[in-house]
Amino acid sequence: MENYPVPGLSIVQERDKWKTSTLFSFHDYAPNFTFRGDPISLEMTSLPVGWEEKISNSTGKKYYFNTSTKESQWEPPMAGEKVRCSHILVKHKDSRRPSSWREETITITKEEALEKLTGLFERIKSGESQFDEIAQVESDCSSAKRGGDLGFFGRGQMQKPFEDAGFSLGVGEMKCPVSTDSGVHIVKRLE
Repeated sequence: MENYPVPGLSIVQERDKWKTSTLFSFHDYAPNFTFRGDPISLEMTSLPVGWEEKISNSTGKKYYFNTSTKESQWEPPMAGEKVRCSHILVKHKDSRRPSSWREETITITKEEALEKLTGLFERIKSGESQFDEIAQVESDCSSAKRGGDLGFFGRGQMQKPFEDAGFSLGVGEMKCPVSTDSGVHIVKRLE
């Protein structure tokens, strides 16, 4: 049996040596960077510490997994970019889960939910009622007991329309209506 030279094999071997040595030295200086694809292309993405990029078995799509909290999300996590919001949620019969702490079965239509939400928003804007007081009584979310306060969240942690509203608002500003699979919301940015 004869051995024949394979064209390009030495190039592949040199590339593999370069990848190994470059990755080692690069990661010494920038441990939070990960490579996407072939490192020779130098297409890099920076993920916050503790986050990994994975592929979903069910959809084949890329998602992000936090190894510390075991949390996963579709959008890339952004280090340090977080907002704190409160909300008032009014669910309707076509909501993802048409029940709440206030009602076992929600039967109102989306139009009726929007009408109710608009009335609540007008009461807040006019100064007739305080946001957190209305949230405690009228919101269909369990955050009602905290005046609607959801705490801090980053990109990729909330449904996209809600996230977009939260990040687009200035501190103290409100947006109404915001429609998600959960229902319709008044969103108020706290921090």
